[in-house]
Amino acid sequence: MKQNFTVRQGALDGVEAFLSVAQHRSFRRAAAELGVTASAISQAVRVLETRIGAALFIRTTRSVGLTEAGERFLSRAKPAFEELVAASEVARGLGQRPAGLLRLSVPRAVVPILLEPLIASFCQAYPEVEVEIDATEKLIDIAAEGFDAGIRLGQFVATDMVAVPLTPPLRLTVVASQGYFAARSRPRHPDDLRQHACLRWRRSGGALAPWSFNDNGEAIEIAVSGPFIANDFPTMLGAAIEGVGLAQLPAPIAREALKAKKLVQVLEPFAPVIPGVFLYYPDRRQIMPKLRAFIDHVKRRSASKGTE
Repeated sequence: MKQNFTVRQGALDGVEAFLSVAQHRSFRRAAAELGVTASAISQAVRVLETRIGAALFIRTTRSVGLTEAGERFLSRAKPAFEELVAASEVARGLGQRPAGLLRLSVPRAVVPILLEPLIASFCQAYPEVEVEIDATEKLIDIAAEGFDAGIRLGQFVATDMVAVPLTPPLRLTVVASQGYFAARSRPRHPDDLRQHACLRWRRSGGALAPWSFNDNGEAIEIAVSGPFIANDFPTMLGAAIEGVGLAQLPAPIAREALKAKKLVQVLEPFAPVIPGVFLYYPDRRQIMPKLRAFIDHVKRRSASKGTE
């Protein structure tokens, strides 16, 4: 049977006073150490003894000693209290300077394009911060899963999150290999895709994403078909390079393959623009310094790139 364990309200009251008296064997010296009156120390110890149900000290006019109960209480309470003090110091340190573990949930495609240079410069600037990246396509609850922040395309960022742009809006581009077009004509209109093998993207919720286009200012979506389905852009990029079919990808994902002529671009007049990539985090009143430092670092990098 499961039991519920709780610490009674006030259960730790008087423990610090007890430990100080036990160390100094004096209520007066304990009071001086803690900056209170001797009567306040005496009252705190009496309340603690009443709550425990046993006398902890043997008091005479000349000395203060520990009872057997006091000795046993001291042996357990002293290391526990010291651990609490140490834990408080560690937490206080993390709340005052950029330090500790910074956990980020990001899509795999973002790591080489955005994060590698960003993380390198951040780690150099803040050596007390450890950065952990969980590369996943799943749209997770970052607070529930213990992440400090996430990085996603703008349309996948929940409205209750604070979002910091990492990139300007992005164009979606349709690409394929030269080999794919060796035996096929290039599509001239999105409707032509019905005669082509199209690589499809399965969203984290399980649905297959339609392809989006801009036809003279009108947003249209087409349910394409093809022999291959993936749940991340790098896998789709690799399949397109191998000639499996056409792929619709954010322009930065396909940029290097286009430069290397491993891919060619089609349907350029119909390429839609989507929100860019954002860093997002819960709207907390007090952000830990490690996350604040990362946000400021992202903003400085974005500003410097904007002026180049």
